[in-house]
Amino acid sequence: MTNEATAPARRRDARRNRELLVGAAHEVFTEQGLEAPLDVIARRAGVGNATLYRHFPTRAELVDAVFREPLTDTMAAGERARSTPDAWEGLVDYLGAVFAVLATDRGTNDLMTAGLEGVDSLQAVHAHNRATMDVLLARGREQGSIRADVTTEDVLFALAALGRAVPALAATVAPDAWRRPLTLLLDSLRATPGVTNLPSPALTADQLGEVLQGLGPHRAPRASP
Repeated sequence: MTNEATAPARRRDARRNRELLVGAAHEVFTEQGLEAPLDVIARRAGVGNATLYRHFPTRAELVDAVFREPLTDTMAAGERARSTPDAWEGLVDYLGAVFAVLATDRGTNDLMTAGLEGVDSLQAVHAHNRATMDVLLARGREQGSIRADVTTEDVLFALAALGRAVPALAATVAPDAWRRPLTLLLDSLRATPGVTNLPSPALTADQLGEVLQGLGPHRAPRASP
């Protein structure tokens, strides 16, 4: 009888601990990126390391639990872009939505621009992102708004490189300072030269130095605790 009586309470405690861990992990990953120590996450959740590993034996499983919903939101933004009749408008809106997240969430930035093996939801969003870019670029070429010689690989490479820099840019200059380099990148994809008013002020020499210092040496996220 005692075991039967305590089982529901244990399940409730387990659910609560899992929720606390996911919430704490999201906060820590957002602040520090995917390399954040797992014991820091356990302490912030108010549980022991053993409890964390019982719920999430690997870092990848914890990352998947934390970012599955945000990655789903990215896929939803891609679907909206695909359904936009004007390919250029869809591309601009889609990349704006993606970069708004990359600039403020270091965990999502690590995941989207560097990757981590074993995160099932990440594989799905990468495939969806590539398909979205394929659709938008092909439609843009047909509509005459996107240059004919640009490939999906060209764009994905440039976006990944810029994406790695935007957290330092946002932290040093302004939260939306990424809009200026993204606008410059987008303009390079136009089929015909256009004049776009660049948003936000240009970087000063001192600001550029601070941004570059903020980037620091990069190490790929670890695949396991």
